[in-house]
Amino acid sequence: MVKKILFVIALLLSTVVGCYAGKMSSSLDLMNRDTGKKLSDVDLGDIDVTTDNDIINILLVGSDTRSELGKEKYGRSDTVMIATIDNKHNRLKLTSLMRDMDVEIPGYGKHKFNAAYSYGGPELLYKTIATNFGITLDGFAEVDFEAFKAIVDEVGGVEVELTEQEAQYLNTTNYINGKKNRNVVPGWNTMNGAQALGYCRVRYRATINGTENDQGRTERQRIVMSGIFDKVKRMQMSKWMDIIDVVLPNVTTDISNGDIISYATNVITMGTTEIDQYRIPVEGHYSNGNSPTDGKVLVISDDNKQLLQDFLFEFDGKKEETTESAGE
Repeated sequence: MVKKILFVIALLLSTVVGCYAGKMSSSLDLMNRDTGKKLSDVDLGDIDVTTDNDIINILLVGSDTRSELGKEKYGRSDTVMIATIDNKHNRLKLTSLMRDMDVEIPGYGKHKFNAAYSYGGPELLYKTIATNFGITLDGFAEVDFEAFKAIVDEVGGVEVELTEQEAQYLNTTNYINGKKNRNVVPGWNTMNGAQALGYCRVRYRATINGTENDQGRTERQRIVMSGIFDKVKRMQMSKWMDIIDVVLPNVTTDISNGDIISYATNVITMGTTEIDQYRIPVEGHYSNGNSPTDGKVLVISDDNKQLLQDFLFEFDGKKEETTESAGE
């Protein structure tokens, strides 16, 4: 959910880099720098991975780091995505990795995918992705819930269409923080940050498109992402800098300012703001199962590894593969 916001930020940065270079440099210093290992320093051992110098893959994490989690340093990853700058095909890509996948976590055995972050932070999450999907990553960024709410409020809210069941559920549960915000209605709503965050976390009601469970949850996240991006594109550039200054203090990353500016420059040169979206596991390539330790899980087929690699490294926007075939 929250991590998509990082992709929006990256696109904002890519546009302002030429016009506000000095201001952007100081804004980037507002981010928190992770004191642990950089992903580039993580030892993947004998894990067989695919890499391409023309493909930049950034791990985006939205983690549940609320104070009541207590003993967990990182919390479980509420959302994990891979933002890809594909300089080979001039494409921007965004891939959701579903949190209930039953995967091998190095050193811990089979568990739900979202447990990897709480067990070992970005480093173990990276090793888990490399082990199960055979890809390299070039850096990570984590965003907390406050950043998500802040950017939605800064753009003036996002337009979301709700079913009657969704509206009733949001108004009668604690998904939306603050009773005063539990006033959404069936049909179109301009959601504030608290409302949008609650909407993005819902799993137990079907979306407006009829998608349910965690698949519906990831669809909601993409709906909000698109709504934010549509609003941002219509704003004046000076307002973009205000948004960046509000959000970046809630971002933690291992990516240097120089690399961020370099990546942003790549996006400018690419000349596109369209985002190809994908989801792992791909629809039709998983089944529902039960784990003795984790309860209900998604049992993924082995071919998801190759499907992800094909999308990240080979998809050029012209092939028959579409976001619909990817389960979007």
